[in-house]
Amino acid sequence: MRSFIWLLSTILVSGLFFGFNLKEEDPNKDKLLIEIISYVLERGHFDPKEINDAFSENVYEDYLENLDGQHRFFLQSDINAFESFKLEIDDEIKKTDLSFFDLTYSKIVERMGQVELFYKEILDTPFDFSKHEEINLDFEHAPYATNLNELKKIWRQRFKLNALESYTIKKEDEQKQAEKDSSFVRSSDKEIELSVREDIKENMGYFFENYNELKRKDWFSIYINSIVIQFDPHTFYLAPSDKDRFDTSMSGKFEGIGARLSKRNQQVKIVEVISGGPVWRDELLEIGDAILKVAQEGEEPVDITGMVLDDAVKLIKGPKGTKVYLTIKRVDGTVEVVAVTRDVVELEETYARSSLIKDEMGTFGLIELPKFYINFEDYNQRNAATDVKKELEQLKSKNVKGIIIDLRNNGGGSLKTVVDMTGYFIEEGPVVQVKSTGGRKEVLKDTDPSVIWDGPLVILVNEFSASASEIIAAALQDYNRAVILGSKQTFGKGTVQNVFDLNKMITGSTYGDLGALKVTTDKFYRINGLSTQLEGVKSDIVFPDRYALIDMGEKDQDNPLSWDRITPANFKPYPKFTNYEYSIERSKQRLSENPYVALIEEQAAWIKKQQDDSPIYFLDYDSYKAKKESDKEYTDRFKKLLEYESEFDFEWLPEAASDSDLNNDLIEKRNRWAKSLKKDIYISEAVEILKDLSNQIGTVQPIAQVKE
Repeated sequence: MRSFIWLLSTILVSGLFFGFNLKEEDPNKDKLLIEIISYVLERGHFDPKEINDAFSENVYEDYLENLDGQHRFFLQSDINAFESFKLEIDDEIKKTDLSFFDLTYSKIVERMGQVELFYKEILDTPFDFSKHEEINLDFEHAPYATNLNELKKIWRQRFKLNALESYTIKKEDEQKQAEKDSSFVRSSDKEIELSVREDIKENMGYFFENYNELKRKDWFSIYINSIVIQFDPHTFYLAPSDKDRFDTSMSGKFEGIGARLSKRNQQVKIVEVISGGPVWRDELLEIGDAILKVAQEGEEPVDITGMVLDDAVKLIKGPKGTKVYLTIKRVDGTVEVVAVTRDVVELEETYARSSLIKDEMGTFGLIELPKFYINFEDYNQRNAATDVKKELEQLKSKNVKGIIIDLRNNGGGSLKTVVDMTGYFIEEGPVVQVKSTGGRKEVLKDTDPSVIWDGPLVILVNEFSASASEIIAAALQDYNRAVILGSKQTFGKGTVQNVFDLNKMITGSTYGDLGALKVTTDKFYRINGLSTQLEGVKSDIVFPDRYALIDMGEKDQDNPLSWDRITPANFKPYPKFTNYEYSIERSKQRLSENPYVALIEEQAAWIKKQQDDSPIYFLDYDSYKAKKESDKEYTDRFKKLLEYESEFDFEWLPEAASDSDLNNDLIEKRNRWAKSLKKDIYISEAVEILKDLSNQIGTVQPIAQVKE
């Protein structure tokens, strides 16, 4: 990797490579981008791909999926015309030929224009919700329309499903209002049907207004990313506007709802709930929830299905204090409208925090770490490692008998903080191995012989514990210093990326901003030589959650790098805890007998079933309503999970690393956090394990009972 960076520096200084002087409007800019990106990927990617016919076919499939994954615009004749390029894209990349892109770009613009002309005609005709029809939303296998009349039928069916969903919700809402207020006058079915059609018509107008604002460069970014994503799921081209947003996100402060979004299978989904944000504060959304519609205060909702993610994000974000109304489809299939008051989301709430956990058997400690944060300009500023050290010392001063480190939903961060933090639990020794572009291997070590905490330790993980979280969990597992409790395995991201500013690849250019390329340059390995890529870290004790059976990890992404192994580092494991085997067996016994765990497993199976079931929906009101009520009746049983409450007392501690006075808002957040910990069955089991590890044999909590 270092040799590659040196090469780029040499190129920059010499000015002999890509020394163009081009104007912003020059059509050759796209060709220049392909040439520069190809060069960076070939020399900088950890595992560069051969650009051949197989590569070409994969680009072809992914690109069409990104352009029209729902088969709403292209006709079969268009696809027939595209087919001749399926095995030619590799050659076009090498020759910087844009024929395939130019053809698809002109055709998508043409077809979208045709749909824009006829959608109002469809929506001018009332929908008959008494007529039994079905729609199959298996987009992957759905045929393309053979002509515009067939395309109109496809749009009519999808409009009808959209209208039926809104129609059903409005009828239910009016019924509830009538039950509360006898003077409330309910709308007729015809009036409701008309109103939902008008809503869709307005939303479609907004849909095309946004799409018509897209420029050629926006479509070209889609094409470029269909190419670079073939290398691995974390290599990505950042257009200038995307690079700006990326830089802003790194600052850790923004105004919005406090959730990170991703688009997959044509849906905008919650992939992270940011600690401290309004969504987290009010417990409104969860990972996996899909946002169907967005409404500003006093305005009608806008359907964001099929909308470009950036445009959807623009609708959702907004100034502090304003409200946004989100129509949410939960992971269990239920649909509801959630009101979120936007706020400033601060990094403060992503810092490490700790709590005491007490019962009659003694006191234990918990440290929750949402991410491995760092100030790259000044390591002496607050960072995850120094903060966790202070929290550990604070817990030690309280004479805790064991400590839990909660890394659930921790997607990673700074490598240096991981190495330093691991050192708090071991004497000096290797922590992680890093293999870089070109095959160079480096062993990163803890060189400080001091140990902050040598007592019982449980690391809590789930499917969303990734990258840096997996490094520390793996190291402490290899050293026998901790029991790993959680999902069957962690996310499985064993790679690291670097962002290369493409503007530094050329000299003397008047071309404008070229953006940046995020490239996978390194791979992590455990000190035992095994990669965390795909495999993640296997929990010593598997405690399932609602996502246990669905595809969520690195192995479920497109084009992930493979798993492999290298030579182990020279390390010596510690003797296992005296009660290690006993603790493992007792925990497994508790989980097998716990009715809440059985209910969680049933919920996971239900969610899996919803994903696997045939995507056929009824388009008549009676059938649609019956299915919806049947699903609700079944999912209501899972509300019993909300009744769980442990017998432990939780006492949060002020942040040891913070010099700021506690304000009312922070106190309220901490109180709410402590309340959530009391209802966290995973934390409770971790405490029971600590009890067993600390020789509290025979004093385990009674098996929890589900309240009927």
